[in-house]
Amino acid sequence: MRVLLAFDKFKDALTARQACDIAAAALCGKHPDWPIDTCPLTDGGEGFCETLAHAVGVKPESARVTGPRGTPVDAPFVLVPAEKLPDAVRRSLHMERTVTLGIVGMAEASGLALLASGERDPWHATTFGTGQLLRAAVNAGADRLLLGLGGSATNDLGLGALAALGLQCLKPGAAPVAIPTPMTWPDITRLGGTVSLPPLFIACDVTNPLLGSRGATATFGPQKGLAAADVPKLEARMAHMAMMLCHHFNRPDSLMDTPGTGAAGGIGFGLMAATGAQLVPGFDLVSDWLGLPEKLAAADLVLTGEGRFDATSLGGKGPGSIAAGARRLGKPVHVFAGSLGVEADWEHHAVTPPGMPLPEALRRARELLAAAVRRVL
Repeated sequence: MRVLLAFDKFKDALTARQACDIAAAALCGKHPDWPIDTCPLTDGGEGFCETLAHAVGVKPESARVTGPRGTPVDAPFVLVPAEKLPDAVRRSLHMERTVTLGIVGMAEASGLALLASGERDPWHATTFGTGQLLRAAVNAGADRLLLGLGGSATNDLGLGALAALGLQCLKPGAAPVAIPTPMTWPDITRLGGTVSLPPLFIACDVTNPLLGSRGATATFGPQKGLAAADVPKLEARMAHMAMMLCHHFNRPDSLMDTPGTGAAGGIGFGLMAATGAQLVPGFDLVSDWLGLPEKLAAADLVLTGEGRFDATSLGGKGPGSIAAGARRLGKPVHVFAGSLGVEADWEHHAVTPPGMPLPEALRRARELLAAAVRRVL
């Protein structure tokens, strides 16, 4: 029985690699003769750089950048020669064999996991460090860029990143706002300067537009600490600032309706407006990068999972896509999640006992996942 373990992270508890290792240890204890393939997933959030770097045998580099609330953080980026990439990845990123790809994960510079619960407030959070990290990759030799979206603490349209890359956010009298956050947006009366980057691709599986009931603020703001009563106020500020960006960079207002521009607090929108960046389906890219189609075809049994498996998991995210792909191939599949928010046409298991408080579940995630795998298999 050949088993494929393809877990995503259990947010605030386990990385994708830790989840795979825990499931592997639990399986080996019960079925030591079963061959196991482990394939940690990434949705563009935490672990994006490390997962992709490990798959092609490249060591990440590091740069000190501004964290989401201004505290310096050391964040990784990766340089990968095109010759090391699978052909499907090179085609999707329009890469010749002579170029070098710089990979940046937004979560490592501007991520929610970098903040304690009391610090999480998108009014004051910035993507400035993500812009610095993109620039560090270019300075180190990247002539193509890949940015993974996910796990962000921000709702700033990527304005902070753009400021780090050369955009000027100006007050009356032309005094600059050095690190713009939504709280400072009313001070900004005009924009100046330009942003220059090599071709930039943004890995994103979220299809939300920038504004509206499915937009960045309404859908994801509360997950980042935004009070429900503040959603309309921040939505209005975002709409005004997005219009300013469109006008400054001569982009049509309809760019705000593009699926995916609502991901990660709108940073995709900001980078598309300023640089012409292209969105690419994140799971498809990661799947080709990790050789998932071949691993799925070779497996007799598939285990996947993440912290919460819900409707968003079925909309193109890793565990949902893995499970659906396994079923299309007639493979038995089990989904393990800290909590379940949707019914699906495969075996799915909540690892957290009913009534267990979330802090305890997070603290005991390792033992709960291991126990669930042993119990089910």
